[in-house]
Amino acid sequence: MAHKCLKCLKYTMCVANLLCFMCGVAVLSFGAYMMVKLRFAALTPSLASFNIANILLITGIIITCVSFLGFLGALKENRCLLLTFFLLLFLLMLVELTAACLLLVYEKEIGEMVEKDLKKGLDDAKLQAGNSTTDLLSDWDLVQTTFECCGVKNATDWGEKVPESCCSSKCTGSKTDYWPTGCLSKMKNSFEDNFLTIGISVIVLCIIEVLGMCFAMTLFCHISRSGLGYKF
Repeated sequence: MAHKCLKCLKYTMCVANLLCFMCGVAVLSFGAYMMVKLRFAALTPSLASFNIANILLITGIIITCVSFLGFLGALKENRCLLLTFFLLLFLLMLVELTAACLLLVYEKEIGEMVEKDLKKGLDDAKLQAGNSTTDLLSDWDLVQTTFECCGVKNATDWGEKVPESCCSSKCTGSKTDYWPTGCLSKMKNSFEDNFLTIGISVIVLCIIEVLGMCFAMTLFCHISRSGLGYKF
């Protein structure tokens, strides 16, 4: 009976990690597509390397590597791979919890840093405003159209050259009806509105990681008792 339960655990781990691997490949492919087809320039110069495409690529690579280790370790009943899988999940969970705690503790300082960086990014966009194909200006257009906002605080941040994406309706001639709210406030409100969803997602992810660690360690202990730890 115990042997059948462990076999069931082994194949459950294989199926679960295979599904995670497929999800990781999908995220990785989508990130690569965005990097090739869509041109992103970070709105915040200090985070120039952390645009959406790069984040998806890194996330996809992590998911595929970790899930592949878990799948292969369970399938081959290999202690080294299972232990590596366990340690990687543990480290990922620590990083996630540490990041969540830092966001809560240093929320004000992070907000001030983001505001300062957004202003610098907007200043850079204003310098490039004469070039209609600039990626940085296109990113601001996308954000302002999506969030229905203008500038960091309001339309005055753009000075005399306010982009059309700031217009709440069709701007013609002397009529300039701009969005009254800045993008910083809109993005902050959007984050707060989705805070519960984000929190639940992080908790569910941590639960999945804990279950994965429990399964891996249970299988690891069984293999150790059986003396099959290095069989490929």
